[in-house]
Amino acid sequence: MSLDQRRFVFVTGKGGVGKTTVTAAMATALAARGKRVLIAMSGAHERLSSMLGHPAIGHDVVPLGTNIWATLIDANRAMQEYGELVIKVRAIARLVFENRYTHGFFRAAPGLHDWALLGKAWWHTTELLQGQPRYDIVLFDAPATGHGLDMLRVPKVILDVVPPGILRRDAEQAWELFHDASKSGVVVVSLPEDMPVTESIELVTALRSELEFPLERVVINAIFPNLFDEAERLALTADSALFEAARRGQHMAPPEAALAAGVRRAAREDIQARNIERLRNAIGGETTLLPFLLGTAGTPAGIRELSRHF
Repeated sequence: MSLDQRRFVFVTGKGGVGKTTVTAAMATALAARGKRVLIAMSGAHERLSSMLGHPAIGHDVVPLGTNIWATLIDANRAMQEYGELVIKVRAIARLVFENRYTHGFFRAAPGLHDWALLGKAWWHTTELLQGQPRYDIVLFDAPATGHGLDMLRVPKVILDVVPPGILRRDAEQAWELFHDASKSGVVVVSLPEDMPVTESIELVTALRSELEFPLERVVINAIFPNLFDEAERLALTADSALFEAARRGQHMAPPEAALAAGVRRAAREDIQARNIERLRNAIGGETTLLPFLLGTAGTPAGIRELSRHF
């Protein structure tokens, strides 16, 4: 299934692997192909605006360029907006949701805060403009792995414990969309390193075995170009004394220092190659490799370059 045909994509991965960068690159690629894309973000610190060269993004949806919009979802605002849809009278809804006692209750209710974020992102897939979907696809820049999994479990929790009503109806529709492989999918972002790859494998396993959500793809970010082939890497790292000296960064004369730099690079390439292979063998699905960008990472130019890989 092509990314272009999705209606909702949930982007997650270990913290620090570049989820927002990948989301911005996917949005740029889709927008260039004529898709109307909304990027919905759940984090407290917004970095997308600098990546796409625009002012800071808040809760209200703002345009970022041709065919791209974005929102930084505020859970409290989302919950109040949801209340206005349910109660119908805005003044009464504000009295309920701005009351400090009910506010504290909503924050303490298990899963309700996460549903406010995920539910708001899902709701944007239902928005219509002149009878047609306002956005072709919603990319949800979700929390990191553990929290992201908990958030994906919330609609099922609502279905299990909440009596029939609007909340249960919406959770049911969202749950149905998230399971539809023709309309939805999860993008897992990783790095070619031991811990991110291990966490990504665990995440994909949980998606498939517990939640039964479709995996759109795994994106392996920040790949260094290989300077050495496998035989050269083996030769450079074979001398344990040189390898240890290079690892420790010991002071060396220029010729040895240059050799030590080669040893460090060869070791990094070896770790990278082994982890890419380990991740691919474990998931058995589509992977997208993104290059390490020196200097342009996190800039509009860098995002445009990465978008070509989607």
